[in-house]
Amino acid sequence: MDQNAKKQAAAKAAIEIIELEGFIGVGTGTTTDYFIDLLAEHKHQIDGAVASSVASADRLQENGIAVVDLNGVGDLAIYVDGADEATHHRHLIKGGGGALTREKIVAQASKLFICIVDDSKIVDRLGRFPLPIEVIPMARSYVAREMVKLGGRPELRHGFTSDNGHQIIDVYDLEIRKPITLEETINQIPGVVGNGLFARRGADIILVGGDKGVERFD
Repeated sequence: MDQNAKKQAAAKAAIEIIELEGFIGVGTGTTTDYFIDLLAEHKHQIDGAVASSVASADRLQENGIAVVDLNGVGDLAIYVDGADEATHHRHLIKGGGGALTREKIVAQASKLFICIVDDSKIVDRLGRFPLPIEVIPMARSYVAREMVKLGGRPELRHGFTSDNGHQIIDVYDLEIRKPITLEETINQIPGVVGNGLFARRGADIILVGGDKGVERFD
């Protein structure tokens, strides 16, 4: 089974276990795109979706699914999103697509967070994938220096601006032994808007597409 088929299998598994009603929180990325396309087959059963990015909002609307602002619906029952890395403890790194801050907001506002990935994203310890940090532009160099103190190698994501109008620093070579502690430490650096560690509020369920089907961790 190729990687795309694994992603599609994980997305289909999510469709099969969620309650298709009300408003659904929807994340960003290639695996989530498969989920959106499958959700379109059930669009008459739901009221609409809250999107974590402009790209996802566009894809939802192209599929005929109404997109609403989180402020208009309050807390969500379900949020479905992918990840760049995930552990069996359901800690994640997200933000390869640059939507980490909005993704974290929607995840935090949701009662159930389902993460859908292919098996290449499962790791024993986070950190192989560079950790994205969204920063206010004037704080970029300061935040980068602080990340060097934490053992990382920061690089500006050139030519990229988040949907919030901010820049992204990708931090390589971090040893992430205590994800929750590191997430909180980075969040305390002035100028940081958000970081791609989803550990304080990790996934409730991870659905992993692999050669033998979909494995579930919860």
